[in-house]
Amino acid sequence: MLTISQLASYAGVTVRAVRHYHAKGLLVEPERDHSGYRRYDAAAVVDLIKIRILADAGVPLSRVKELLAAGDDDFKKAVAEIDKRLRLEIRERQAHRERIARLVHGDGLALPPEAVAYLERMRELGIPERMIQGERDAWILVAAQQPQSMEAFIRNKVGQLDDPSVVETYRELEAMLDWEPGDPRLETIADQIVAQMNAVSDEDWAAYVDGDQAMPDELAALLDSMFVEQVPVARDLMRLVEKRGYTGWTKLERIRD
Repeated sequence: MLTISQLASYAGVTVRAVRHYHAKGLLVEPERDHSGYRRYDAAAVVDLIKIRILADAGVPLSRVKELLAAGDDDFKKAVAEIDKRLRLEIRERQAHRERIARLVHGDGLALPPEAVAYLERMRELGIPERMIQGERDAWILVAAQQPQSMEAFIRNKVGQLDDPSVVETYRELEAMLDWEPGDPRLETIADQIVAQMNAVSDEDWAAYVDGDQAMPDELAALLDSMFVEQVPVARDLMRLVEKRGYTGWTKLERIRD
């Protein structure tokens, strides 16, 4: 006859685990001898090994007892169900890992992959981090309100980065963040922005205004308000751009004659 320590050693588990299985009703607790100690036979070792194997395979302890008592067909059916559940859990955990991996890069906290890639592209082009952070915050708002449109929005923005003048404008806008209202250099910034808008083809402009790249007016207004709140010269710049034929900021629109 075996002591609880010897039983645990034979089965490859801890004494604590044996006691836990007793408490769960998985392993029959034997009578105690005259000294008050439990004594186990070989059958208890076999039962305990089966319990350990099932537990190691991921079978919930709540189902171990059922499986130990099941016939061959019921055992196979139950194991198939458990395997299906485990595969589902694995897929869920893989999805969690992907989310965790995105969190390593802070931009991925609330943005889809295409937006994160766009921000990384901005960094590769040397666009100042302050501008990138501002873009990130704006895209977080857009992604929350228009998740179905993010791919089209970002595709358009990525295409703009191919134009060196756009990249240069980002750098100049970053310097503008520290300017005071009335700064005369805003005239040049406004000229550059309008020149870029004038270079957009009629087809691309139609897609921008009415196509899948069109941003809802309410969301554009919210983003404009964020620009005004964060940039001291925002109102001046928007006013200068309007004098040159465009109104708004996030969603610039041509002023009809």
